[in-house]
Amino acid sequence: MQTPNVLIVEDEVVTRTTLKSLFEAEGYNVFEAENGEQMHDFFENHSINLVIMDINLPGKNGLILAREVRDRKNVGLIFLTGRDNDVDRILGLEIGADDYLTKPFNPRELTIRARNLLSRTTNASEDDDLPSRVSFNGWTLDGDSRSLIAPSGKEFRLPRSEFRALHLFLSNPGKILTREQLIMEMTGRELRPNDRTVDVTIRRIRKHFESEPNDEELIVTIHGEGYRFCGAVDG
Repeated sequence: MQTPNVLIVEDEVVTRTTLKSLFEAEGYNVFEAENGEQMHDFFENHSINLVIMDINLPGKNGLILAREVRDRKNVGLIFLTGRDNDVDRILGLEIGADDYLTKPFNPRELTIRARNLLSRTTNASEDDDLPSRVSFNGWTLDGDSRSLIAPSGKEFRLPRSEFRALHLFLSNPGKILTREQLIMEMTGRELRPNDRTVDVTIRRIRKHFESEPNDEELIVTIHGEGYRFCGAVDG
């Protein structure tokens, strides 16, 4: 596997320099951007595997930029920010960030999270056990474009966390999947206390199905255990 390229998007010089040194010491190729314009310049000229981004940025803030990053199929995104309230955390995950860490941060924790996320994003294939297109209840999951296609033909481009969660459900129809299993599939890390990443992701997936008002509930909550996919997978 080639050395991953990490892009630090941070306008505070000391923090950006610290992060660059930290990830270079881990053996990664590291690039630095102060704002969204510079971030997109790096995307145009380099194959970026992971973005570490602050929310408070000049011009477009990190929440706006995250919507643009999420459209790139194999790019991981970790928010590293001083904004530690639940609203920002949940909003960041809703938008499609893979992880969220607040300042001050533990360098070892950050590099472990980054490594686990990169192990997912740098895989040659995101659809290990599934055909490129899988149909269920009139819907189609397209692994090539990482899209969910509704019975009406409307197409939803999925963030990687949603794609991998739905991928796991379709690989295990009818089985109860725990939050621990889902978070490991989505991010490559273990579930933390009071971690709502899985629940937020499931809610995002359900919103796609709710666009078709006659659809039955496809992902059912099994209280105290996890979630079960109750649809019929056609293959």
